[in-house]
Amino acid sequence: MSKTFHARLALLGLTALLLGACTLGPQYQRPEIAVPPVYREDAPWKEAAPADHLPKDDWWRLYGDTTLNALQNEARLANQDVAAAVARLERARAAARISRADLLPRLDLDPSARRGRTPEDLAPGTGGFTATSLQLPLDLSYEIDLWGRVRRSVEAAGAEYQAGAADLHNLLLSVHAEVARNYFGLRTLDAEIALLERTLSLREQNLRLVESLFKNGQVGRLDVARAETELASAEAEAAGLRRLRAQLEHALALLVGRPVADFSLPAAPLDLEPPAIAPGLPSALLERRPDVAAAERRMAAANARIGVAQAAFFPAVRLTGSAGYGSNELSSLFSWDNRAWSLGPAISLPIFDAGRNRAGLEQARAAHEEAVANYRQSLLIAFREVEDALSDLRYLAEQGQAEDRATSSAREAAELSGKRYRAGLVSYLEVVDAERTALASERAATRILGQRLQAGVSLIKALGGGWSDEVLPMVEPAGG
Repeated sequence: MSKTFHARLALLGLTALLLGACTLGPQYQRPEIAVPPVYREDAPWKEAAPADHLPKDDWWRLYGDTTLNALQNEARLANQDVAAAVARLERARAAARISRADLLPRLDLDPSARRGRTPEDLAPGTGGFTATSLQLPLDLSYEIDLWGRVRRSVEAAGAEYQAGAADLHNLLLSVHAEVARNYFGLRTLDAEIALLERTLSLREQNLRLVESLFKNGQVGRLDVARAETELASAEAEAAGLRRLRAQLEHALALLVGRPVADFSLPAAPLDLEPPAIAPGLPSALLERRPDVAAAERRMAAANARIGVAQAAFFPAVRLTGSAGYGSNELSSLFSWDNRAWSLGPAISLPIFDAGRNRAGLEQARAAHEEAVANYRQSLLIAFREVEDALSDLRYLAEQGQAEDRATSSAREAAELSGKRYRAGLVSYLEVVDAERTALASERAATRILGQRLQAGVSLIKALGGGWSDEVLPMVEPAGG
């Protein structure tokens, strides 16, 4: 190729570089959001403290339960919703790399070989002939990004990829939270079932005592019937709790990606205490909630697409070129005289599109407004969820303390009523009433403890589980 050709090519490249500095569309800025200085439910207790103490990944280790740790690890590796989300993220990553590839020229090798005969009527005077055509061109195609359409497309695709990464983290957080909630619910039922089993043993003893007194003529048949009723009621309640436990066990099997028939958890006591969790500052939710980060990244993507839509109003310039060899004989294909090349721009200028580009710009702007509203709504939901969890923890703690006092008094009353009955001072109805009250108080105290553990999980999830938007990935080049 001549020096003149190289000079023209360099001039075209320099022109493209200078003109490519223009990028249409608004520069992205995160919208202003009114953020309270402290959480409403946290303010009566203490000044908001940083939440950096939350483990960045395995937040459930705060509870110190080895079985829960094993379930969480299994869920992370085998949950099928998580597997699908990982595949979606890879798809978004590939799409971002495709968009990024448009920043560079495309070079294709398009060899072709053809042999054919041209008839006499189409080539008079030749008697017809047979010819071979060999082509070995290297084709270049490059869009000169004068108005930033390609760069805005890359920006949008990269933001969507980051939103997909945040979605994956949010799904992981939700799955881990559901595993913890179901696990604590199951352990709460274990404690209730154990309580009912002790009650069954006590009521069997009471039934034997009442039957003995009835045989001796000290009490009537009514007391026997009441004792039998209380025993059967406790058996029915225990069966109902076992049914609920089986359902929670099935839910855990699904969360950890195992068939229900192959999954079981032995009964274990509920001997955990809710850990202390500092909620931090409300402003930290902008960085600590993966769903908020996903909404913010989609807002950035929608902002970039406004620039793409605006670029459609301006000329599109594409540089095309081809260089290679052509011949009708393979032996002379690479002869210097058989070289061929072409280079030149192609310009497309919109003249009349029946309002298509205007509608596209309006559509992009409306999509951005929708993304802004979704982002603000995600923050409002985040604040509400933290406040809900804080109020749950606060009032459940107060409720638990009151229920513990009620349980202690109810147990004492049940013991006294049993002694009074054996002494013949009261009817069996008083014993039944006292034992029912004691059992109800003990079960209520157990459920409140389980609810406190679940409320702690809800607070950790509402705070983002120690996640930070600093881990959002960048898009590497397509060749990486």
